[in-house]
Amino acid sequence: MNWRWIFLMAWRDSRKNRSRLFLFISSIILGIASLVSMNSFNRNLKVDIDNQAAELIGADLAFESNRKPTAETLAFIDSLKDLSLGFAKEERFMSMLRIPKANASRFVQVRALEGPYPFYGAVETHPDHVFKEFGKHEGLYIDNSLFLQYESSLGDTVQLGTKSYPILGSMTSQPGQSAFSGAMAPSLFIPLEQLKDAGLQQQGSRIEYHFYFKLPKNFAVDKKIADWKDKLSTLQLRSSTIATTKENTGRSFADMASFMELVGFVALLLGCIGVSSAVQIYVREKLMSVAILRCLGTTAKQAFFIFLIQFAAIGLIGGIIGAVLGTAIQYAIPFVMQDVLPVQLTTQIVWPAIFEGIIIGLVIAVLFALLPLLSVRHISPLNSLRVQDDEEGLFKDPLKGWIYLLIAGFIVMFARIQMENWTQTLLFSLGIALTFFLLYGVAKGFTWLIRKFFPSKWPYLWRQGLSNLWRPNNQTVILIVSIGLGTTLISTLYFVQDILLKRISVSAEQNEANMLMFDIQPSQRDSLQNMATAAGYPIVESVPIVTMFMEEVNGTSLKDVLKDTTIEISNRAFRGEIRATYRDSLSASEKVTAGKWVGQVAAGDTASVSLDERYAEGIGVKVGDILTMNVQGMRLPAKVSSLRQVDWNRFQSNFRMVFAKGSIDEAPQFYLMMTKVSGEREASQFQQRVVNQFPNVSVIDMNAILVILNNILEKIGFIIQFIGGFSILTGIVVLISSVRISKYQRIRENVLLRTIGASRKQIFLITISEYMFLGLLAAITGLFISLIASNILAIFVFESAFVPNIGFVLLLILLVSAMTVIIGLLNSLSVLRRSPLEVLRTS
Repeated sequence: MNWRWIFLMAWRDSRKNRSRLFLFISSIILGIASLVSMNSFNRNLKVDIDNQAAELIGADLAFESNRKPTAETLAFIDSLKDLSLGFAKEERFMSMLRIPKANASRFVQVRALEGPYPFYGAVETHPDHVFKEFGKHEGLYIDNSLFLQYESSLGDTVQLGTKSYPILGSMTSQPGQSAFSGAMAPSLFIPLEQLKDAGLQQQGSRIEYHFYFKLPKNFAVDKKIADWKDKLSTLQLRSSTIATTKENTGRSFADMASFMELVGFVALLLGCIGVSSAVQIYVREKLMSVAILRCLGTTAKQAFFIFLIQFAAIGLIGGIIGAVLGTAIQYAIPFVMQDVLPVQLTTQIVWPAIFEGIIIGLVIAVLFALLPLLSVRHISPLNSLRVQDDEEGLFKDPLKGWIYLLIAGFIVMFARIQMENWTQTLLFSLGIALTFFLLYGVAKGFTWLIRKFFPSKWPYLWRQGLSNLWRPNNQTVILIVSIGLGTTLISTLYFVQDILLKRISVSAEQNEANMLMFDIQPSQRDSLQNMATAAGYPIVESVPIVTMFMEEVNGTSLKDVLKDTTIEISNRAFRGEIRATYRDSLSASEKVTAGKWVGQVAAGDTASVSLDERYAEGIGVKVGDILTMNVQGMRLPAKVSSLRQVDWNRFQSNFRMVFAKGSIDEAPQFYLMMTKVSGEREASQFQQRVVNQFPNVSVIDMNAILVILNNILEKIGFIIQFIGGFSILTGIVVLISSVRISKYQRIRENVLLRTIGASRKQIFLITISEYMFLGLLAAITGLFISLIASNILAIFVFESAFVPNIGFVLLLILLVSAMTVIIGLLNSLSVLRRSPLEVLRTS
């Protein structure tokens, strides 16, 4: 092997074809760019989370509980105050904020603070630094989105509960909160002391209690948390440290990061298909040159390496260009992703991602060029007299089988890097393989059907365009795979978004309640009900709710479970507050799956309770077990009489625990009511009347929530479209390059057509028909795959019915077909405009 001569021949042969060689590899440049940009973003995000973890939690140590602290809990908290450098506490809950200036109300998250929180980071406000005066003046600070929405001004008075407060500032940033997390319920900060007598901290109010500590630098907080594990479980306290916040936040966005890189990988796979197809056409055009080289004494192995070196060099250049482009693209990602993330994004050049992209570009170029290049080894000197470009079968050339295994191994190993385990990796790889094989099978099957049942009675121009789909050097497979996969991504995104919106809007489409009111005290129930019925709004539901928590299951307490790990009862049974109700009949969304429904118990009898079957399975409770419930300090034994299957998708009150009437009727309780209000204006007016007359009652307008959710889903949809756009753009590049690569084949075909009398208009129509058939077939196949995937997601993930939007389906088919025709025509114009004589002179 004379390697110097081989490199020299590769260089000389490339001089005339460098633009075409670069075009071959251009389809993977976007794939490399997407991988480098996503990989750089993900690595920068990890660094940002590590650097800003303290600001996310705002303290060195935080405890959280949704149960009012007991004396034992408070004693434990007090014992830590002496060890800390600073302490703060917070009560967090949802309520209604009334804005008299705008004559409006808004569902908000109240954060009532006591102490110098946050210890790390800052609450950024407008005007600047006014939060430093927190607690020194009467008033509150509201989220900037709320401030702008109602055109508020500093000093404006708002009503929270039964008290009025001036607005002291608007918050533009706060620890651990992204723009999305505050969309449903914007936050407001208020001193805990000023919240007294506002009528919001009543019986049944769902309040989260937070305790924050600033600790000395040498305090081994994570070791202490490990030592306190059992004690914290007994006290029902959840802990967070800077280390656990860093870990949990990173884990929360790990799936998003993997998704981004996998979408980039799909774009790269599309580019790989483009490379393989382009090399195949290039090699076929080089058959005569190779045969002449063989006549001059070149060995088959030397001829093979001449072309392999060309593609390896171009792959290296393409990898470098893709890496540079990806590095530039990553600077735009924060503008798209910032609203989703709780940290401030920074952008830095990530050299490992760049080198990885360059290496992958080189490997991809070589790996996917090998398949078509193998045929060069079988070109003999005789081919200079009689060109034969029949493809070698898989079994005739065993090396092809090994290359296919290498390609499959590369895909699986890359997917494994992004996935948590081998099961996910194999499922993803299988899904990719099935999608590609389905698109490939459709393309091959369609060309076979055309040849088998060719419509000979069609007009000539249509028959000519249709025959181009199966003639030599056709682009049917490559275009259907690339366009079809892009169509699948776009339509699946739309269908999933549509499924989510329909699940939420079902109450508006059906004659169900769309106005939810809760935290209603017993003394307010009749008055509120009369006000609604007088306005013509029916009370769809009026449900009593009793708060409690579980102390024992068959005499086994949380302490027993923590001591004996063999006990089958989950410690989750004793964690958190339970909101239960009582009634004598099942609702429309329930059915008994085990035991017997008991609707009424006599005074003095053991209480009877029915559990949601999933909840019962999760905590290890079955029919016949005796639960000891702590109902506002009173111990209540209750027998599990039945298990229920609950349809949680319906907009109505559903409960994990439903007691029989007579069990907890006299316990302290509050009410939840639902009514149906028609029209946006009527809903707003009714909401205002409720808040004005009953300040402690929270009112949720489901129609308004639907609007907010729609906006959130649109933003998320835009983010996914931005990420998926790399695959779509790659598909377009593959389409353009595939058409241009076959340019010389088209020239010869058009010369023959023009020679026998075809006009430019006729050739133009033949081109239109060819790409129209390709676009239609690719769009329909991609939509078919998308419909199957969306239906599976609707059934098994969202547990919802799926009815595709026919208008969207037809529009997408039209757009994809039109795009394919337009790109095909634009790339074919130079061929269409050339005369036969000009081509013959330059051939």
